[in-house]
Amino acid sequence: MIEEPAAAEASLDPIRSRILAALAEPGSATMLAARLGLPRQKVNYHLKELERHGLVELAEERRKGSVTERVYRATAASYVISPSVLAAVSPDPSRSPDQLSARWLLALGARLVQEVGTLLTGASRARRQVATFGIDAEVRFATAADRSAFADELAQAVTALVGRYHDEFAPQGRNHRVVVGFHQIPAQPGARTSSPGTRQAGAGAYEDESEAGQENRR
Repeated sequence: MIEEPAAAEASLDPIRSRILAALAEPGSATMLAARLGLPRQKVNYHLKELERHGLVELAEERRKGSVTERVYRATAASYVISPSVLAAVSPDPSRSPDQLSARWLLALGARLVQEVGTLLTGASRARRQVATFGIDAEVRFATAADRSAFADELAQAVTALVGRYHDEFAPQGRNHRVVVGFHQIPAQPGARTSSPGTRQAGAGAYEDESEAGQENRR
């Protein structure tokens, strides 16, 4: 989890992101230069910057004649930039909660990334695991009415489960966050999701209805 703006900026540099990807296997500046087709001096410069921000680390030093070869490795298998990097302008889920707003769903997602990332960072330092649970599923609705009915039933089911298991006064209890949402899957370039000349049933209905509702409340 990248939480420092300078580290985020370093990771987003195109050459540095390529170096991070290439360091799935440890390598020296010479080895990486050959893998990426870049000058060794340029690779070495970017490695130093990545090391300075804690994104790569020295794995070992190898002596080759009169030269010492420094072998680096990435400090993580993957990286996520925390929304806290843009804390001043990051979405706030406590502001204008609206179950039908795509912007609110995005704010919930941003908070999820930040909180779980913080947990992972702390657990990694303590060499412990984080207890989480996730479900990922796809559903194709025939109509917008079906989608609305699904949302109503889902909300009722989650409310019932929370009411059944929530214990405000459990002495050893721990608070957990439950986030449930669904959204239309963006079409991939060249993919056909409906017959030519037709519009997929209900596409965009929630966002349109939500924005209209927001407009009426202003």
